[in-house]
Amino acid sequence: MTPTDTATALPARQTLPAEERHATELDFLAAHDEGPRPPGWRLTPRAVVTFVCGSGGEALKLPKPHETLPDKLVIAPKFVGERALVERCVVTLAGERGLLLVGEPGTAKSMLSELLSAAVCGTSALTVQGTAGTTEDAFRYGWNYALLLAQGPTPQALVDSPVLGAMRSGRVARVEEITRCLPEVQDALVSILSDRRVSVPELSGTDDAQVAAAPGFTVIATANLRDRGVSEMSAALKRRFNFETVHPIADVDAETALVRRQAEAAVQRAGAAFGVDDAVLDVLVTVFRDLRAGRSAEGWDVERPGTVMSTAEAVSVAASLGVATAYLPGGDVLDLVPGHLLGVVRKDDPADHARLLGYWDGPVRRRAEDGSAMWRRLWDLRENLR
Repeated sequence: MTPTDTATALPARQTLPAEERHATELDFLAAHDEGPRPPGWRLTPRAVVTFVCGSGGEALKLPKPHETLPDKLVIAPKFVGERALVERCVVTLAGERGLLLVGEPGTAKSMLSELLSAAVCGTSALTVQGTAGTTEDAFRYGWNYALLLAQGPTPQALVDSPVLGAMRSGRVARVEEITRCLPEVQDALVSILSDRRVSVPELSGTDDAQVAAAPGFTVIATANLRDRGVSEMSAALKRRFNFETVHPIADVDAETALVRRQAEAAVQRAGAAFGVDDAVLDVLVTVFRDLRAGRSAEGWDVERPGTVMSTAEAVSVAASLGVATAYLPGGDVLDLVPGHLLGVVRKDDPADHARLLGYWDGPVRRRAEDGSAMWRRLWDLRENLR
């Protein structure tokens, strides 16, 4: 295959939204579970939980043959976490209550939000990205100014926000990092979640002066507990959400498997095969877990860096190691680990450099002295942190 052929064979998009990526599973679950659905839902609540958490390795069977779907299908798990958490989230959404996913950065809150939206209403695209520059229009509506100047305020000139679009269609609106929005912008959601309608004063006296939420409308928001540049939510807005905390992955084997799976996918998107062996991934995940917890698996105290050593960051490092191995081969891939770790911990606080060196002088050295060849090699690389 020539370089030109390779370029034309690449997909048109780097990533697909969950509803497209898992389209076969969603269609299968819609046909598999014919039980009652809340208004506007694509799947039953039970099927939504199965979609997110998987079928436990069991091949589900359709109750009757389908022209385009397989008779049996194993639903893969997509979120690594407590099933009870996912069930509570689904119950919240079924009750048309706002859902707020909180937790440290990198705990897959956004991914869970996307998966829930795709399963409940068939789209995860009705999304507002919260920033300090987000305005109230992102939650309410704006105007097509060319039409506004030509026609005045008309329904045709009105531009729906993702939230207003979700209200009209009875779908789920997503608000990413809601606490990065200014408090007065956040509070635009208070009346939306309470009254379930949006007033358009510019269209007063017409049938379009109010937009009422269709059955099924609700909001999933995410917020980081430990981050900079966040704004406190008002008590009024908090009362309109059910809070669910997404914790870091507790099981080391589950986290390692997730890091491997996500890193493999990232390297494949980069056009290469993943060539990082399991021993290196085990070391990488162990370092992240030790620094995140402030304590090693053996019980040794570790000074936690200010940077959040999240699973998402571990995936990013593992993917970088995979890309380097594929495209810049030569030497031991473990030699690259200290430099990438240093790049992670330096993001927030310069003092974290010293904390990483302290980790090397503590758990890394002690494991090396206990006879582990892998940790001995990592200890020898301490100079790469200078």
